[in-house]
Amino acid sequence: MNFATIGQNIVKLTAKYWDKFLLTGMGYTLSLAAITVAVGAILGALIAFMRMSKIAPLRWIASIYTEIIRSGILAVDIGQTEAARSLGMSHRLTMTQIILPQAIKNILPALGNEFIMIIKDTSLASTFFIGDLMTQVLVVKGATYLTIEPLIMVAVIYFALTFVLTKLLGVFERRLRRGDVR
Repeated sequence: MNFATIGQNIVKLTAKYWDKFLLTGMGYTLSLAAITVAVGAILGALIAFMRMSKIAPLRWIASIYTEIIRSGILAVDIGQTEAARSLGMSHRLTMTQIILPQAIKNILPALGNEFIMIIKDTSLASTFFIGDLMTQVLVVKGATYLTIEPLIMVAVIYFALTFVLTKLLGVFERRLRRGDVR
C-alpha cells in the first residue's frame, strides 16, 4: 500500500464517517475532558482551601495532595490580603472578591495545559467504549478493515484540537494580562 492509496482512503473515510462517527467522537472527547477538568478544578479548590485552613487536621489531609489552584492563590501578593483585611473585609469576602479573581490569572495557563493534556488522555476512555474518538476509530476499523487510515484521521483531529485550544488559550491569557501592572 502506498501513500496515494492511504490518502485516497482517508478522503473516502472522512466523507463517509465524519458526521456519524468522528464528529460524535470529538464531542464525547471534548465533553469528557471538560467534565474531568471541571471536577478536578472543584476538588482542587476544596483541597487548596483545606490546605490554607486554620484547622490542623484539614491542613494535614490536604498536604498529601498538591494542586495548581493552591499555587495560583499563593502567587497573589500577600499585600492584597492585608489591604482587604485592613478595610474590614472578612476572610471569605477577601478570598472571593480580591484573591480568587487575581488567582484565576495565575491558574488559567496551567489549567488550560491540563485541559489539553486531558484531551489526549481521553483516548484511554476507549478501553471502556465510552464513544470518544479512539472508540470511533475501532468502529470505523471494524466496518472498513482499514487500520492505518482511521488512526491517521484521528491523529490529525487530536492535533487540530490541541493546536486550536493552545492558540485560544494564548489569546485569552494575553487578554487577561493586559490589565496587569508590573
